[in-house]
Amino acid sequence: MSPPPPPPRYTDLVCIGTGLSGIALGARLKTHYPHASAHFYDRNTDLGGTWHVNTYPGAACDVPSVLYSFSFAMNAAWSCVTPSQAEIKEYALGVAREYGIPERTTLGAEVLGCEWVEERGVWKVRVRRRGEGEGMEEWEHECRVLFSAVGGLVYPNVPAVDGVEEFQGRICHSAEWDRGIELKGKDVVVVGNGCTAAQIVPAVAEVAASLTQIIRGAHWLVKAPKINYTSRIQWIFRNIPLTNRLHRFLIFLVIEESFRLFGSSESSKRYRARRRPVLEKYMRKASPEKYHGILIPDYEVGCKRRVLDAGYLKSLHNPHVTLAKSATMRITPTGIQTSTGAHHKAQVIIFATGFKTGYFPLPIIGKHGVSMVDHFAELGGPGAYKTTAIHGFPNFFMLLGPNAATGHTSALMAIENTIEYALRVLRPVLGRNGRAVTVEIRREKEREWVLGAQKELAGMVWGSGCQTWYNTESGWNAMTYPWSQTHLWWHSLWVRWDDWIVTYGETPAPPPTRGPLVLISFVVMCACALLFGESSKVHSRIAEVVY
Repeated sequence: MSPPPPPPRYTDLVCIGTGLSGIALGARLKTHYPHASAHFYDRNTDLGGTWHVNTYPGAACDVPSVLYSFSFAMNAAWSCVTPSQAEIKEYALGVAREYGIPERTTLGAEVLGCEWVEERGVWKVRVRRRGEGEGMEEWEHECRVLFSAVGGLVYPNVPAVDGVEEFQGRICHSAEWDRGIELKGKDVVVVGNGCTAAQIVPAVAEVAASLTQIIRGAHWLVKAPKINYTSRIQWIFRNIPLTNRLHRFLIFLVIEESFRLFGSSESSKRYRARRRPVLEKYMRKASPEKYHGILIPDYEVGCKRRVLDAGYLKSLHNPHVTLAKSATMRITPTGIQTSTGAHHKAQVIIFATGFKTGYFPLPIIGKHGVSMVDHFAELGGPGAYKTTAIHGFPNFFMLLGPNAATGHTSALMAIENTIEYALRVLRPVLGRNGRAVTVEIRREKEREWVLGAQKELAGMVWGSGCQTWYNTESGWNAMTYPWSQTHLWWHSLWVRWDDWIVTYGETPAPPPTRGPLVLISFVVMCACALLFGESSKVHSRIAEVVY
């Protein structure tokens, strides 16, 4: 097998990460700026990001599949509303191949750091990967534009528990699943209680001799829709124009309406009050009575991310499944000892304890040698203008950056909105007639947006008192977007150039302006987005003219 070709040393754009964010960027970049060169780096062995890494038993999507796909690459072949990890990865790789992204990607390559070179107007990206034999090779890649598509949920949150080295069985985190672990006929302990654990427990319970789940808190569970897309429905989506897009739009409207759960208004409070008895009734009916006291939350609906129940509560009725509420104190050679003094025997321990949040560890150095970590500290916490741009970091954009996560709908919608906005901002740099060297958000506009978002978040349900991974100990929320996805879409439609510093080269030129054409184009764009999606040629042409 021949070694992979050496990566280029210069391109117009570099993207770190080839999950769904990176794949979407590569696809839209090819549509907006087909002449621009780009290269992608990923530390994993394949594209797909989350859906390549997370292969734990029961891994599946907990967002309707029609929304967990790109508007420019609608999928008529989903098998069901909540497809499996394998099906989602297959879809992602198909989109990547369609837009030629694998050929522009170096896999198994870890980005060690990025630094802005002011005098030359480029980003210097330091990369390392394993070379031939046991050696490592390192190089520098320069680019005009840098995108971070590593996301906010990358590094597993592994609890610091004494006795790990003494355990005689196997231990792994759900995000670092070891496919060599044998679960059949084993005594298994699952630590954690969230979306991942709710998928792992019923899957493992089918084969394990015993399963004990150790939890510290409760979550509101919502019954998962069990809807399969038959071959007839798939045929309709493929062959009858607009049916799949209309299906997507209607589901979007239904889910978008649920954003009211998170607000601070009296209407939102009444909405949460109405939802609570409905969810509690379902949970009491679906779960064993002996667990009601530790399963049903005492906080407001929406304060933590809702968990989709696709068989979890039913699995708790199995005689070999035990639910225990306690903190893990110590791992012994034969199991786990909890704070209550109980000892739970285990041959396999699975940590379903999520990820480190509000944590952006990639070493990125902007202007004047200021690191992104230092910039966030000065700001008060991680934050970015419209979730993507940072002052002092020219031509740099984050995908699924601070406050980009949604508590109610698909992250892919936020990804698409952010990409479309970033590529519009980059038109003076990457456009065919672009003469700009850099684009950079103004400091006061960044602070205005970030602090405004934090002020809005402080009054929402996430600040109502529950212990949620959305908030840091100081109360700073770097995870959730404080407004609806419709709001993000609206604010991504065009660029307020007064918010940006556009630096030109030898021949200064004014930034693009919005004239009377904007109102007409906006109406046409809305119609095209609803009828044909972002991929329509009409939309692309209008965007090229306006932006």
